[in-house]
Amino acid sequence: MPDPVNPRRYRSAVREEQAAATRRAVLAAAQDLFASRGYADTAVAEVARVAGVSLDTVYASVGRKPALLLAVHDRALSGGDDALPAEQRDYVAAVRAAAGARAKLTTYAGALAERYPATAPLAEALRVAAQTEAACGEVWTALGERRLAGMRVLAGELRATGELRTDLADDDVAQLLWTTGSPELYLLHTSRRTPEQYAETLADLWVRTLLG
Repeated sequence: MPDPVNPRRYRSAVREEQAAATRRAVLAAAQDLFASRGYADTAVAEVARVAGVSLDTVYASVGRKPALLLAVHDRALSGGDDALPAEQRDYVAAVRAAAGARAKLTTYAGALAERYPATAPLAEALRVAAQTEAACGEVWTALGERRLAGMRVLAGELRATGELRTDLADDDVAQLLWTTGSPELYLLHTSRRTPEQYAETLADLWVRTLLG
């Protein structure tokens, strides 16, 4: 005989899917409002209204306004309806799969040019808000540290190719990738050039500076 269905487990799965759908609705509403109004002029209550949920549901499913902006940023960075951990993002897999340091750097520069049009303005809004809101400052600092940790991982992968300059430590490589690949520099560069030109310039800079 087949095992009987556990109704408690079934209800739990339904609740989890409902919670995930609610979170997706909240993030979609927040992303539209942040994009159209900016961070300062977006009220969490308005996010709740557009998403069709209560204010308490927004706080419970995502968090307060700084956490909401970070979640929207990570959703856009993941390129889908849900925010994914870095190791599960498609461009991270593409960089890891690229053969050789030059290909890895070129692939990563292209990924930034593809994702930054959506995420860099959100990061900039968080940076500006951090100047006056302590909670935003904490999130902004955490975002920078998280990105730097990712660059340390990339530096190690580049080192494993045997193509990096031997006079540069991995921390030096990570710091250069972190600084030159920042959302701030992307916004500055694309104020006068296209994202495609940004990717070409960035890849050329990294190859010339980092490879032996």
